[in-house]
Amino acid sequence: MLAPTAIARDLVLVGGGHSHALVLRMLAMRPVAGLRITLISPASHTPYSGMLPGLVAGHYRFEQTHIDLARLCQWAGVRFIAGEVTALDPQARRLSLVGRPDIEYDLVSIDIGSQPELDPVPGARAHAVPVKPVAGLWQRWQDLLQRLAVLPPGTRQRIAVVGGGAGSVELALAMAHRLEHNPVDIELWCGAPEILQGYNSGARKGVMAALARHGVALELDARVVRVEANRLLLADGRQASFDELFWCTGAAAAPWIAASGLPVDERGFLAVTDSLHSVADARVFGAGDIATQLNHPRPKAGVYAVRQGPVLAHNLRAALMGKPLREHRPQRRFLSLVSLGDRLASADKGPFSATGRWVWRWKDAIDRTFMARFEQLPASMPQGDRGSVAEVESGPAQQPCGGCGAKVGADPLARALAELALEFPRHCPSPGVADDTAAVPGSGSAAIVQSLDLLRELVADPWLMGRIAANHALSDVYASGARPVSALAAITLPFAGPAILRRELKQLLAGALHELAAADCPLAGGHSMQGPELTVGFVVNGIAMAGDGRLLGKRGLAIGDQLILAKPLGTGVLFAAHMQRCADGRHIGAAIDSMLVSNRLAAELALANGASACTDITGFGLLGHLLEMLGEACDARLQLARLPLLDGALAHLRQGLRSSMHPANAGAREGLELTGRVDEDLLQILFDPQTSGGLLLGVAPQRTGSLLEALRGGDYPQASVIGEVVARASSAAGRVAVG
Repeated sequence: MLAPTAIARDLVLVGGGHSHALVLRMLAMRPVAGLRITLISPASHTPYSGMLPGLVAGHYRFEQTHIDLARLCQWAGVRFIAGEVTALDPQARRLSLVGRPDIEYDLVSIDIGSQPELDPVPGARAHAVPVKPVAGLWQRWQDLLQRLAVLPPGTRQRIAVVGGGAGSVELALAMAHRLEHNPVDIELWCGAPEILQGYNSGARKGVMAALARHGVALELDARVVRVEANRLLLADGRQASFDELFWCTGAAAAPWIAASGLPVDERGFLAVTDSLHSVADARVFGAGDIATQLNHPRPKAGVYAVRQGPVLAHNLRAALMGKPLREHRPQRRFLSLVSLGDRLASADKGPFSATGRWVWRWKDAIDRTFMARFEQLPASMPQGDRGSVAEVESGPAQQPCGGCGAKVGADPLARALAELALEFPRHCPSPGVADDTAAVPGSGSAAIVQSLDLLRELVADPWLMGRIAANHALSDVYASGARPVSALAAITLPFAGPAILRRELKQLLAGALHELAAADCPLAGGHSMQGPELTVGFVVNGIAMAGDGRLLGKRGLAIGDQLILAKPLGTGVLFAAHMQRCADGRHIGAAIDSMLVSNRLAAELALANGASACTDITGFGLLGHLLEMLGEACDARLQLARLPLLDGALAHLRQGLRSSMHPANAGAREGLELTGRVDEDLLQILFDPQTSGGLLLGVAPQRTGSLLEALRGGDYPQASVIGEVVARASSAAGRVAVG
């Protein structure tokens, strides 16, 4: 019998388009009992198409024009997977992704938008910048701005935009406005006899005037038939040179849609009914540009995706609950507001048209109102509990953090071990002295070391969670100067039905094996069970990397040693902010990337450069683990300004955010000695618990330069010398001076 809160079904949303963003918000406000929702999107931020021209023109910041999907999913209780879908198997109900295991579903919805048609024109894919995906366009635009800033005097750049619809017009005008003081020539190449086909003459007149005002050269009846390096070849035999080419032509569908075997329209877009599900499979829904309602075909425009959102949310819920579906009737005409670069816009709907600054303000208000739905998320929301819907208020108490932020504090751990050591003197580890690993008794001259690590759920993506947990467990072995030779797993899965348990376990173990295989460490077995929350852990066995059997220990620092930290700090406060729905998804993604960087190379370099001591920075924070390293005769000095930090960490500390483990770690402050004025907010990073943190190394001064260079040239570009070891003062306990 399933527990009342058991997960029973998987709804997977592919793509973070406008429809899905609305669906997430609506389903979160009325959750379905036993349903797990997963959103798959290539990046944490998805652009709102209506504000993209304003972003290029410089009227908006990146954050104002993009929905933070990672934050939205955290608020909604939805799993976010940063990945790209490459195939759909509707018979097996399975999605294939780049570089990770397949994802299975019970119900799937697709909202991945469209992409420009590049392949019909030879050379376009090789030499043009497509306007979608927007992440690629934005990066190339930023690169172009940097190049223009350092152009030699007298040099001009020629920018070509191929298109003719509203998107290409807006892009060309936005670029022209942003670059009005730069030496550039912008040309818009349109294969039709007029731009904005389907728009009325009044709107077209306003756009033509804007192109002339901004100096954008418009070429009509100029169909591009081939693209070569820095050259366009036209159907009438003309040629045109360019320095940068942006492609904004008609919409095309991702090829995996047609390859799935599901019915598509003549251009490869998913064919859906008026209820927005595939005409051949009621378990596959589609919305936005990627789908075509066969009974009501419409142009590929964002306004239709927004209008589909409420119907899609209702029908996904209804399909899961066995209730009737609604039909969506798209409007025949819609209001089109075209940005003209300099805070002017043209409006078009049927015979109505208008151009002016008031139209821009109107458009700006509409766009900001839409984005406010995802920026101003409710502080309280309904949560499904045992099949009912109950309002749960966000209370003042902070939820316990996951990862190493869930560790028991150093003080209660030390007290418990000290008391037990009196009763079991030969069998209990000494508090504060034990290394990251322990030698297995009776293992002979080639000592086998062993380590155990467990993590509460830190990220909702099980594949990533498996990778982080495995990498974190391997780190203790590397910190001891050993190489892993075998591992055992200990996993607790949330209560769920058999199919869900199988899917979850496969994803977790696939992620763990990804890391273990890279370390050439076989998974020999383990234990799994069900419980109220996810925990993942590993026992890892290792043997010395060095041929002479030498290991690295925590103790062994020598006076004069330089202290090197290999990876940046900040995972604790960043994920505390993420739990409170105020972290930037890009910062969380960077923190995950850092946690996935193995400490193996750092350990090898430490051994090769004769490091005197080593530990990895995890739950007790930098200060707690540094104090463990200080022996009988050593103190340390740290320079706060040299500490490498993850983006966003210090900002959250300044806002007063802390990991739930932070107060326990701050108890080690009695071991600090402040020398002069220090930044109190930056000081707090010393107490921040890290998950899969970097190695802290002690190395002789004459070898510091070579080790630091090797680390930075390898996997640790932010490796830094953060302090030094000094002679012990009169205090009985180790002290750390901070300045």
